[in-house]
Amino acid sequence: MKALILNCTLKPSPGTSNTEALADVVIAELKKGGAETELVRLVDLNIKPGVTGDEGEGDDWPSVDEKLKAADIVVLATPTWLGQMSSVCMRALERMDAWFEETDDSGRPVAFGKVAGIVITGNEDGAHHIVATISQGLIDMGFTIPAQSWTYWHLGPGPGPDYTDTDQGHDYSDRVGRNAARNMLALAKVLKPETYPVPESAD
Repeated sequence: MKALILNCTLKPSPGTSNTEALADVVIAELKKGGAETELVRLVDLNIKPGVTGDEGEGDDWPSVDEKLKAADIVVLATPTWLGQMSSVCMRALERMDAWFEETDDSGRPVAFGKVAGIVITGNEDGAHHIVATISQGLIDMGFTIPAQSWTYWHLGPGPGPDYTDTDQGHDYSDRVGRNAARNMLALAKVLKPETYPVPESAD
């Protein structure tokens, strides 16, 4: 079982990413459930604008696209800016638009059989709007979205401390994040039963 987490922070490495800190809670639970995980900080790459799988020389998206297609679970982790997902997250979704033209060896959309979830941080409300917007795009592509496969952290409107600056609100966000990971794993196992073969009957 492979899980890919796309960190859509606007902060390049090695800057501290609050979004990654909350995503790490989900990652730890995915690992606990037996998943092989990988996190990619997209802002560190040259992800060109466009809606194809390869936008030419210097475009780093094809390597990300390959990882996405190999994953059973995909998590989009984004900060909140002006009540919206980050521009990096939006660009990732735009590049995944290319999947509408692709099928697997069985002729199904390439996203079929894949499970997705969402992680959101920020000091402004807007989390439910972002969950709805990202989920709609992923469902259109063919992803399966489990119940409560998201978590978010924010302290309401206006400026305030970051996720890594305070323990406030962590109990809820971390607990929901762990539950999200369990829900994603449970559904991914159903959609990919060949990974977990049913034992032969003792009869």
